Amino acid sequence: MPIFRPARVREILQERPGLQRLLVEMADGSTARAYVLTALTGECQPDDEVIVNTTAVELQLGTGGWHVVHWNLAAKEFISPGPDHIMKLRYCSLQFDAGTDELSHPECDLPLGGTPVVVCSVHSQVAAVAAAFAQVAPGKSLVYVMTDGASLPLVISDLICDLKARHLISGTVTAGHAFGGDLEAVSVASALGLAVHTLQADAVVVCMGPGVVGTGTALGTTAVEVASVLDTVAALGGTPLLCVRASSGDPRPRHAGISHHTRTIASLSHCEPWVAETPIEASALPGVRAINTGVVVDVVELMESAGLKTTTMGRTVVEDQMFFEAAASAGVLAGQMLVSDER
Repeated sequence: MPIFRPARVREILQERPGLQRLLVEMADGSTARAYVLTALTGECQPDDEVIVNTTAVELQLGTGGWHVVHWNLAAKEFISPGPDHIMKLRYCSLQFDAGTDELSHPECDLPLGGTPVVVCSVHSQVAAVAAAFAQVAPGKSLVYVMTDGASLPLVISDLICDLKARHLISGTVTAGHAFGGDLEAVSVASALGLAVHTLQADAVVVCMGPGVVGTGTALGTTAVEVASVLDTVAALGGTPLLCVRASSGDPRPRHAGISHHTRTIASLSHCEPWVAETPIEASALPGVRAINTGVVVDVVELMESAGLKTTTMGRTVVEDQMFFEAAASAGVLAGQMLVSDER
């Protein structure tokens, strides 16, 4: 059950459109960090009394130690009209009219025309995919589609903010209950159409936001959404690429080498997605079309040259090179597909 506690804003630590990060003082005098989704609750100022959701921190989950501001008691009301009647966070107290872009962009229903679509299961994979894609296919556009399998607000992702600022992704679409993208979509299927036909993506990378959920069981993870996304890509005429989750630094046996998440995804998908043979064991995954890209990616140099300091589960590129190599290889493969088509 949720835990809500009163607090007072001491300091605004950082802010960007849609997000404030705060230092707050709790009722017992201790200080804590909290973030505000300003599109849902409005902005906070120092000395404002707020109610924060402390559940994730008190359960010691992977939130990075941040509470979430649920309401600012300094505001008697907050009104921020949205574009139309399509709601996100439906039937929750923070439900809001996010609108949807399918209504004004019917081209979202068109086939994907073979567009390469890399589908990831861990948010940090997107960084290596994007950096490698940009290196192999300079001048080509990569659009990010965010599913609702993990965090819902796109603005919470420092990674996506950084990738956009560095022009490694050209646009964003938030699907389902995820929100805050350049375009809003009701489904992943329509989000893919918006990415390709409205945002003019040469390639697409699909992934949930930060916070993949797992239980240690084969099916009890939000990563299994990747199988259905791959099949959707294929059904819509795109080229599905599975981004392999692999690790040389994860202490958990089920994620060492090729993760059991990736093995489960491969067994559930019906479309025979393309997979880069990195690590080489990826070629043995069931029901995939494995290909050797012929490129050995120096991921440390790749990420440094792109200006990215991405970590995965707290591990740096140096500490888990296999993770980033596998993701980068998916980006290489997507880029090669575009380059080879032009020859």
